[in-house]
Amino acid sequence: MNTRSKSTLFLIEQLIVIAVFAICAAACISILASAYFTSVETSEMSNALLVAESVAETYKATGGDLAVVARIMGGRLSSVEGAYGLVINYDSNWLAGDESTAVYRLLLTPMVGEQRVHASLNSSELSVFKLEGEEIVSFPVITRVN
Repeated sequence: MNTRSKSTLFLIEQLIVIAVFAICAAACISILASAYFTSVETSEMSNALLVAESVAETYKATGGDLAVVARIMGGRLSSVEGAYGLVINYDSNWLAGDESTAVYRLLLTPMVGEQRVHASLNSSELSVFKLEGEEIVSFPVITRVN
C-alpha cells in the first residue's frame, strides 16, 4: 500500500511539472511571436522611410517636377483618391514595379491653392502605405519654386 501511495504522488508531481513546462512554453512562444511581428513592422517602417526619403530628395532636386521624378523613380503620374500626383508601387522586396506585384504604394501629391505654405514654396504630401490601406509613414515635402 505504501508503494502505491508513492507512485501516485510521483505521477501527480510529474503532471504538475508538465503543466508548469507547458505554461512556460506558451509564454515563450507568445514572446517570440510578438518579437517577430515587431521586427517585421520595424523593417517595413525602415524600408518605407528609405524609399520616401529617396523620392523626397529627388523631388527637391528636380525643383518639384513630378514627371521627372516619375521617370527617375519608376512611378507614374495619376489621379488617386481625387488628387493628382505621383504613384510608385513597390513589391515585397521594396523594388519599384507594376500594380500586379505591388504590396506597398507611395503617393506624392502636391498641395494647391490655399493648402500651399507660401507662394514661393511648393508643398506636397508624401505617404507610403500597404495596399490593404494601413499607412506606414507620411510627411510633408516642401521645395522652393524655381
